[in-house]
Amino acid sequence: MAEFVAEYALALLMIVTLLAGIFSGYPVAFLLGGLGIAFAFIGGIPIPFLGTVGSRIFGGVIENWLMIAIPLFVFMGLMLERSGIAKSLLLTLQRLFGRTHGGLAVSVAVLGVIMAASTGIIGASVVMLGLLALPVMLKQGYHPEMACGVIAASGTLGILIPPSIMLVLMGSILQVSVGDLFKAALIPGLLLGVLYIVYLLVTARLKPDWAPLADPDAIDADTTPLPLALARDLLGPVVLIVAVLGSIMAGIATPTEAAAIGALGSLLLAALMRSLDFATLRDAVRDTSRTSAMILFVVIGATCFSVVFKRLGGDSMIEEMITGTGLGPYGLLLLVMGIIFVLGFFLEWIEISFVVLPLLVPVVELLDFGYGMSGQGLMIWFAILVAINLQTSFLTPPFGYALFYLKGITQGQIGIGTIYRSIIPFVLLQLTGLILCIVFPSLVLWLPGLI
Repeated sequence: MAEFVAEYALALLMIVTLLAGIFSGYPVAFLLGGLGIAFAFIGGIPIPFLGTVGSRIFGGVIENWLMIAIPLFVFMGLMLERSGIAKSLLLTLQRLFGRTHGGLAVSVAVLGVIMAASTGIIGASVVMLGLLALPVMLKQGYHPEMACGVIAASGTLGILIPPSIMLVLMGSILQVSVGDLFKAALIPGLLLGVLYIVYLLVTARLKPDWAPLADPDAIDADTTPLPLALARDLLGPVVLIVAVLGSIMAGIATPTEAAAIGALGSLLLAALMRSLDFATLRDAVRDTSRTSAMILFVVIGATCFSVVFKRLGGDSMIEEMITGTGLGPYGLLLLVMGIIFVLGFFLEWIEISFVVLPLLVPVVELLDFGYGMSGQGLMIWFAILVAINLQTSFLTPPFGYALFYLKGITQGQIGIGTIYRSIIPFVLLQLTGLILCIVFPSLVLWLPGLI
């Protein structure tokens, strides 16, 4: 043990310093880049070596055409969030499920799945669902834990169900096709949605006081026949989903080209909903710029940190720590998933993706899980498992961002303790989905192999 610490002292110190810096609240992008440069000098790394960091940043990040998809998908999500489509669809779904205990909660979960396939922006999805559904659910008599839990969990589906920014970045990190990642994530994402709905219906049946029936007069306020209302409110999102995901899966467009189609489609939908004006467009462009800049700066800082960390032996340290456990392939996989799950309590998915993922990939590539998986198929399966795992990072305290978004919406009406308790069953459901995808890899690999 002493020899291990002595050999990898600087690499271990980098990790400790990074965690301390994150808890201090210092901006992560500057923290990653600054630590990379500082430890390059502390470790006596030659100055010319830092030139490779610049080359990596320009060659791997700035010149990466795949990165263009990020602001386009962000813009698409923001425009849809402001178009008013979600509000109309929620009211129609409430009419569809409203005469069932838990019907409104199921409507929120279904809307979360639909908007996840249209937006992929966690903050926008949670805030939108919270503003639309939370007052209605509380007024109808829903237990706050059920209301908060379904809103937070459904809002985070956008990070997994394509088009997902996380999958775009993972494709760049792992050097695998983003189109294949989108195909692979579709069934696991829908599986989580189904698990949420089953849980809500069972809970509503066992605890009907947690999910009372809606007022029939409120449900029937819209006199449009239900089939026509569903067709009216679903048509726009479905057309956009088919245009974006369908063009990628059919091989007609690259993810970047499909993102451009989605951005244009969201503008057209906003115009059709008569919600497109200069103020809306200005706000969407401004928020897109902020989000994209934040992601880009974290990627640049993480690139600098990773290059120096590897030069100091960090990759060998991680590999030795994991493979030295003596566990088999599935034991090591569970260990890796456990590490990522725990890191999700304290780190954002961007830092985990860009700092931790490149260090774990060499270990996973050496493992034989059977099922004939190797190369690209193995990396796609592993990427989706990590993506499902990282979705929990938005829900787990103390730094679950979906919880803070929801807390801001409640304006003090619901305590943070209630919100924390509300997400426990949904985190367990996400872990159940993760275990199912580990035990049955075909849930992930069937669709990419079919198309």
